[in-house]
Amino acid sequence: MNFKPRIATAAIALALLSGAAMAQDTPQPAAQPGTQTGDSRDLKVQQKKGTTTVTIPRSYAVVIGISAYKNLPETAQLAYPNRDAEDVYAALISPEGGQFPAENVHKLINERATVANIRHEIEEWLPQVTQDNDRVLIYYAGHGFVSGGKGWLAPYDVDIHNIPTTAYPMDSLGSYVGGKIKGKWKVLITDSCHSGAITPETDRKQVNDTLLDLQKSLFSLTASRDREQSFESDKWGGGHGIFTYYVVKGLEGEADTNGDGIVDADELAEYVHTNVRLATGGAQNPTSERGSFDPNMVLAYNASRIKGPALLAPQYGNLIIEANMDNTEVFVDGKSAGVVNKGTALRLPGISPGAHTVKGVHMGYEPDGPREEQVYPGQDTTVSVRILIARRANHAAVEELDKGIEYYNNGGAENYKKAADHFQAAIKLDPKYSMALLYLGRVQNALFEDDKALASLKQAIELDPDYEEARASYAAALLDAGDLDEAVRQLNVVTRREPERGMAWYLLSQAYARKADYADGKTAAEKAIALTPKNAEAHFWLAECLRQLKDPAAAMTEYQNYLALSNFDTGKAGQLNYYLAGFLFGMGKKSRATQSDIWKELRGQANLGLCDSEWMQKQFDPAITYCQTALNYMPNDLFANYRLGVIYSEKFNQQQQLGLLAEAKLRFEAVIAANPDTNEADRSRKYVKNIDSVLAQVK
Repeated sequence: MNFKPRIATAAIALALLSGAAMAQDTPQPAAQPGTQTGDSRDLKVQQKKGTTTVTIPRSYAVVIGISAYKNLPETAQLAYPNRDAEDVYAALISPEGGQFPAENVHKLINERATVANIRHEIEEWLPQVTQDNDRVLIYYAGHGFVSGGKGWLAPYDVDIHNIPTTAYPMDSLGSYVGGKIKGKWKVLITDSCHSGAITPETDRKQVNDTLLDLQKSLFSLTASRDREQSFESDKWGGGHGIFTYYVVKGLEGEADTNGDGIVDADELAEYVHTNVRLATGGAQNPTSERGSFDPNMVLAYNASRIKGPALLAPQYGNLIIEANMDNTEVFVDGKSAGVVNKGTALRLPGISPGAHTVKGVHMGYEPDGPREEQVYPGQDTTVSVRILIARRANHAAVEELDKGIEYYNNGGAENYKKAADHFQAAIKLDPKYSMALLYLGRVQNALFEDDKALASLKQAIELDPDYEEARASYAAALLDAGDLDEAVRQLNVVTRREPERGMAWYLLSQAYARKADYADGKTAAEKAIALTPKNAEAHFWLAECLRQLKDPAAAMTEYQNYLALSNFDTGKAGQLNYYLAGFLFGMGKKSRATQSDIWKELRGQANLGLCDSEWMQKQFDPAITYCQTALNYMPNDLFANYRLGVIYSEKFNQQQQLGLLAEAKLRFEAVIAANPDTNEADRSRKYVKNIDSVLAQVK
């Protein structure tokens, strides 16, 4: 067998005056149109046949993958668990897969998968957010071992000399999943690989038995049984644990053997068991407990795959993709299957028999396909992708593009309109000119023509699916339109294909922050800053996430970094035009009409963040100064007025100066005038009532 055993992985408001408590809400990040929360209702999808409604419950997941361990020797490091976890995450949030809201899937990869973070997600977050009718999934890929007769999961910072405090006990996992985490459908997917034990006591059978004991009242799928090893190889989709490769393919729809568009627990278990057993010659047998879970459990749903019942359960085949050019992206049935290089085939096992479309793309070239290829049961189907014809833009079209970019670089609405005319002329001369479509989409976004911008950018991607700059700009336009979920999905594609693209990480940090997923937003912003340290807005969104994560001191540093990096004369068009660097593209529309207003608003929001951070640390005087500065930029901002009112009220409680109450009342009245229907306005009315009561007593 051309694969190797994986090393021991186991899946898995101060009181004011009278003492009445007032909520002290921290202002949320700026620009939040379209924000979705975990309290959204169940998703109901009508099947094409018109006979069945598929109801997908509100869903939560924790996805953990650890390849690189902080304290383990080189021989104990793993190859693919981080990549496995990334692919599971992508399958779960896909609208043609798990259909989990992105903000409800918390991802811990490598250094983020500390014992503290794992405990938080399993013992605090999931028990707090889940309800009885929810769907809950936990995926773990990393070391599993036995010590002291107990099974343990190995976090990133595990220390084999201090296991009780640095490892996570499997019996705790079972206790929380079985009792404290609520949900009608609970799923535990454990990629268990038990060769190369990291402690002398580790026994593969003991680890597997411990995992299998966690199965009561949930669907648990483990990578192997008894004393078996499980394997990983670069021959499965370019590099995966073999078990997880088939889990992902199954969730993407290959496990839907009856053609109803649904992947249920039995189908996934059967698909994964059959294919892993065949792939390893019987050396590895995934295990699930039959009968302990709801047979109607929906793990994934894709209406486009509805075909009607199959006559026989299929025996799966394999696609072997070859290419004549490096970095050729392959699409199977319209979905990216990976990148293939010249001389190195991409092997895609576990494909259902029958006709499939295959397409190879390389930016700047005419695609090969899509063309139909037959996959036969139990056989390899080799497909040669030939990228041959370079697309050369019409010379006149190139000239129009260059003229348009000149106007584009000058900034301003009138210049954008002139630029759009030239870009449209270029496209008319060359309808396949994806770069002209990219720039047209950008100026349309600048002119607040959301629908047109989305259409242009989407067309650029359709022409060149591997045009990651266009995909990132499309995601930015989605952020402006308020479609945060689709923006996350698009940016997840970009960051996986081109992890060095700083703009994509910055936009992803913004998307996560606006979805209130501050931990992932922090990680994405830190990656953006590492790649593009002078991207001011990456510092801004990092600060927003740190503030929401209750780290005000660190947040203040990042707000100051943003203010320093964005401190320029907005009248200079070359500096004002953030667009070219992609910095303000995707900031959300709100009420602004010019990029100068965007700059002012962000600086106002940064000063508000500094105010709030100082308030969190009870530093009232500097907090007041920052809030007043914020109001200079945003005179009618509700949050700035509310926070300033709270600060004056709290300062009165310390100093008993009536003038502070008068200032507080003015700020609360400004909140009510700005928007009387908000929670802040409701609290402000209560503050005003208490202030009036105190002032009346003084008189």
